[in-house]
Amino acid sequence: MRTLLCYGDSNTHGTLPAPYLGFTARYSREERWTERLARLLPDWEVIAEGQPGRTTVHDDPVEGAHRNGLTVLPAILESHRPVDVVLLMLGTNDLKERFSVNAGDIALSLERLVRVIRASGCGPEGSAPGVLLVAPPPIEEAGCLAGMFAGGAAKSRALAREIEAAAQRLDVPFLDAGQVVRVSPVDGIHYEAGANAPLAEAFAEAIRRNFPA
Repeated sequence: MRTLLCYGDSNTHGTLPAPYLGFTARYSREERWTERLARLLPDWEVIAEGQPGRTTVHDDPVEGAHRNGLTVLPAILESHRPVDVVLLMLGTNDLKERFSVNAGDIALSLERLVRVIRASGCGPEGSAPGVLLVAPPPIEEAGCLAGMFAGGAAKSRALAREIEAAAQRLDVPFLDAGQVVRVSPVDGIHYEAGANAPLAEAFAEAIRRNFPA
Protein backbone atom coordinates (compact mmCIF):
# COMPACT_ATOMS: atom_id res chain seq x y z
CA MET A 1 0.00 0.00 0.00
CA ARG A 2 1.37 3.38 -1.03
CA THR A 3 1.07 6.54 1.07
CA LEU A 4 -0.50 9.83 -0.05
CA LEU A 5 0.07 12.80 2.25
CA CYS A 6 -2.48 15.60 1.76
CA TYR A 7 -0.68 18.72 2.98
CA GLY A 8 -2.88 21.78 3.24
CA ASP A 9 -4.84 24.23 5.33
CA SER A 10 -8.38 24.41 6.73
CA ASN A 11 -9.86 23.14 3.48
CA THR A 12 -7.83 19.95 3.90
CA HIS A 13 -8.75 19.87 7.58
CA GLY A 14 -12.42 19.94 6.60
CA THR A 15 -13.42 23.24 8.21
CA LEU A 16 -16.98 24.39 7.54
CA PRO A 17 -17.74 27.89 6.19
CA ALA A 18 -17.57 30.27 9.14
CA PRO A 19 -20.61 32.42 10.00
CA TYR A 20 -18.57 34.30 12.63
CA LEU A 21 -14.94 34.70 13.74
CA GLY A 22 -13.80 31.91 16.02
CA PHE A 23 -16.08 29.32 14.42
CA THR A 24 -14.23 25.98 14.34
CA ALA A 25 -16.76 23.35 13.24
CA ARG A 26 -15.55 20.59 10.96
CA TYR A 27 -17.24 18.22 8.53
CA SER A 28 -17.69 14.68 9.82
CA ARG A 29 -14.94 12.27 8.88
CA GLU A 30 -17.16 10.56 6.30
CA GLU A 31 -18.03 13.87 4.61
CA ARG A 32 -14.51 15.28 4.22
CA TRP A 33 -12.90 15.11 0.78
CA THR A 34 -9.83 13.44 2.28
CA GLU A 35 -11.86 10.52 3.61
CA ARG A 36 -13.80 10.30 0.35
CA LEU A 37 -10.48 10.23 -1.47
CA ALA A 38 -9.33 7.34 0.71
CA ARG A 39 -12.42 5.36 -0.28
CA LEU A 40 -11.74 6.06 -3.96
CA LEU A 41 -8.10 4.96 -3.62
CA PRO A 42 -8.30 1.68 -1.66
CA ASP A 43 -4.70 0.81 -2.54
CA TRP A 44 -3.41 3.98 -0.90
CA GLU A 45 -3.12 5.14 2.69
CA VAL A 46 -4.46 8.69 2.53
CA ILE A 47 -3.19 10.93 5.33
CA ALA A 48 -5.06 14.20 5.95
CA GLU A 49 -2.57 16.79 7.17
CA GLY A 50 -4.56 20.01 7.10
CA GLN A 51 -4.06 22.85 9.58
CA PRO A 52 -6.40 25.83 9.71
CA GLY A 53 -4.50 29.02 8.95
CA ARG A 54 -1.45 27.26 7.51
CA THR A 55 0.60 29.43 5.15
CA THR A 56 3.25 28.41 2.66
CA VAL A 57 6.36 29.98 4.23
CA HIS A 58 5.16 32.76 6.56
CA ASP A 59 5.14 33.04 10.34
CA ASP A 60 1.71 34.48 11.13
CA PRO A 61 2.17 37.51 13.44
CA VAL A 62 -1.46 37.32 14.55
CA GLU A 63 -2.37 33.63 14.61
CA GLY A 64 1.01 32.14 15.48
CA ALA A 65 4.34 31.16 13.96
CA HIS A 66 3.37 27.48 14.20
CA ARG A 67 1.18 28.00 11.13
CA ASN A 68 4.21 28.34 8.86
CA GLY A 69 3.94 25.41 6.45
CA LEU A 70 7.65 25.45 5.62
CA THR A 71 8.77 25.16 9.24
CA VAL A 72 6.73 22.09 10.12
CA LEU A 73 6.93 20.29 6.77
CA PRO A 74 10.17 18.33 7.38
CA ALA A 75 8.87 16.93 10.68
CA ILE A 76 5.57 15.91 9.11
CA LEU A 77 7.31 14.18 6.22
CA GLU A 78 9.55 12.28 8.61
CA SER A 79 6.67 11.27 10.86
CA HIS A 80 4.83 9.64 7.95
CA ARG A 81 7.75 8.22 5.98
CA PRO A 82 7.85 6.52 3.59
CA VAL A 83 5.63 8.96 1.68
CA ASP A 84 5.06 8.09 -1.97
CA VAL A 85 3.20 11.26 -3.00
CA VAL A 86 2.41 14.64 -1.44
CA LEU A 87 -0.78 16.38 -2.56
CA LEU A 88 0.19 20.00 -1.88
CA MET A 89 -2.64 22.54 -1.70
CA LEU A 90 -1.67 25.77 0.07
CA GLY A 91 -1.67 29.48 -0.70
CA THR A 92 -5.11 30.64 0.38
CA ASN A 93 -3.95 31.98 3.75
CA ASP A 94 -1.06 33.81 2.09
CA LEU A 95 -3.78 36.03 0.58
CA LYS A 96 -4.48 37.62 3.98
CA GLU A 97 -3.80 41.34 3.87
CA ARG A 98 -1.20 41.04 6.66
CA PHE A 99 1.25 39.15 4.41
CA SER A 100 1.31 41.61 1.48
CA VAL A 101 2.29 39.04 -1.15
CA ASN A 102 1.08 38.60 -4.71
CA ALA A 103 0.15 35.48 -6.66
CA GLY A 104 3.63 35.16 -8.11
CA ASP A 105 5.18 35.24 -4.64
CA ILE A 106 2.78 32.53 -3.49
CA ALA A 107 3.73 30.32 -6.43
CA LEU A 108 7.43 30.81 -5.65
CA SER A 109 6.74 29.88 -2.03
CA LEU A 110 5.09 26.66 -3.19
CA GLU A 111 8.14 25.95 -5.34
CA ARG A 112 10.23 26.17 -2.18
CA LEU A 113 7.98 23.64 -0.45
CA VAL A 114 8.28 21.26 -3.39
CA ARG A 115 12.06 21.49 -3.22
CA VAL A 116 11.93 20.64 0.50
CA ILE A 117 9.74 17.62 -0.24
CA ARG A 118 12.07 16.41 -2.96
CA ALA A 119 15.18 16.87 -0.82
CA SER A 120 13.66 15.18 2.22
CA GLY A 121 14.57 11.60 1.35
CA CYS A 122 11.23 10.62 2.86
CA GLY A 123 10.06 8.55 -0.10
CA PRO A 124 10.42 4.78 -0.31
CA GLU A 125 14.00 3.66 0.36
CA GLY A 126 15.12 7.26 0.81
CA SER A 127 13.84 8.47 -2.54
CA ALA A 128 12.09 11.77 -3.26
CA PRO A 129 8.31 11.71 -2.81
CA GLY A 130 6.23 12.61 -5.82
CA VAL A 131 4.19 15.82 -5.73
CA LEU A 132 0.78 16.80 -7.07
CA LEU A 133 0.70 20.61 -6.96
CA VAL A 134 -2.81 22.03 -6.55
CA ALA A 135 -4.00 25.60 -7.02
CA PRO A 136 -6.76 26.42 -4.53
CA PRO A 137 -9.91 28.03 -5.95
CA PRO A 138 -10.18 31.82 -6.06
CA ILE A 139 -11.53 33.39 -2.88
CA GLU A 140 -14.20 36.02 -2.31
CA GLU A 141 -14.16 38.83 0.24
CA ALA A 142 -17.30 37.86 2.11
CA GLY A 143 -18.75 37.52 5.57
CA CYS A 144 -16.69 37.57 8.73
CA LEU A 145 -13.38 36.99 6.89
CA ALA A 146 -13.75 39.81 4.38
CA GLY A 147 -11.58 42.27 6.28
CA MET A 148 -8.85 39.72 6.98
CA PHE A 149 -8.58 38.92 3.26
CA ALA A 150 -9.04 42.49 1.98
CA GLY A 151 -7.53 42.74 -1.50
CA GLY A 152 -7.07 38.98 -1.69
CA ALA A 153 -9.87 38.14 -4.10
CA ALA A 154 -8.28 39.95 -7.04
CA LYS A 155 -4.89 38.38 -6.33
CA SER A 156 -6.43 34.92 -6.00
CA ARG A 157 -7.71 35.03 -9.56
CA ALA A 158 -4.10 34.91 -10.78
CA LEU A 159 -3.09 32.02 -8.52
CA ALA A 160 -3.92 29.12 -10.83
CA ARG A 161 -1.92 30.60 -13.69
CA GLU A 162 1.11 31.29 -11.50
CA ILE A 163 1.02 27.92 -9.75
CA GLU A 164 0.63 26.07 -13.03
CA ALA A 165 3.73 27.88 -14.32
CA ALA A 166 5.57 26.81 -11.16
CA ALA A 167 4.49 23.21 -11.72
CA GLN A 168 5.86 23.38 -15.25
CA ARG A 169 9.19 24.73 -14.00
CA LEU A 170 9.36 21.93 -11.44
CA ASP A 171 8.07 19.26 -13.85
CA VAL A 172 5.37 18.08 -11.44
CA PRO A 173 1.70 17.40 -12.20
CA PHE A 174 -0.77 20.23 -11.59
CA LEU A 175 -4.47 20.45 -10.79
CA ASP A 176 -6.59 23.61 -10.65
CA ALA A 177 -9.15 23.07 -7.88
CA GLY A 178 -10.94 26.20 -9.08
CA GLN A 179 -12.09 24.22 -12.11
CA VAL A 180 -13.77 21.74 -9.76
CA VAL A 181 -15.18 23.68 -6.78
CA ARG A 182 -16.01 27.20 -5.64
CA VAL A 183 -15.72 28.80 -2.23
CA SER A 184 -18.77 29.31 -0.06
CA PRO A 185 -20.54 32.69 -0.15
CA VAL A 186 -20.79 32.46 3.64
CA ASP A 187 -17.13 33.35 4.26
CA GLY A 188 -15.52 33.32 0.81
CA ILE A 189 -12.78 30.88 1.84
CA HIS A 190 -14.14 27.47 2.81
CA TYR A 191 -16.12 24.91 0.81
CA GLU A 192 -19.75 23.91 1.06
CA ALA A 193 -20.57 20.25 1.75
CA GLY A 194 -21.34 19.60 -1.91
CA ALA A 195 -17.74 20.36 -2.89
CA ASN A 196 -16.25 17.38 -1.07
CA ALA A 197 -17.32 14.64 -3.49
CA PRO A 198 -16.23 16.29 -6.78
CA LEU A 199 -12.94 17.41 -5.24
CA ALA A 200 -12.18 13.87 -4.05
CA GLU A 201 -13.04 12.49 -7.48
CA ALA A 202 -10.78 15.00 -9.25
CA PHE A 203 -7.90 14.23 -6.92
CA ALA A 204 -8.40 10.46 -7.29
CA GLU A 205 -8.32 10.75 -11.08
CA ALA A 206 -5.16 12.90 -10.96
CA ILE A 207 -3.38 10.46 -8.64
CA ARG A 208 -4.30 7.44 -10.77
CA ARG A 209 -3.19 9.21 -13.96
CA ASN A 210 0.07 10.68 -12.70
CA PHE A 211 1.17 8.00 -10.24
CA PRO A 212 0.08 4.64 -11.66
CA ALA A 213 1.02 1.45 -9.85
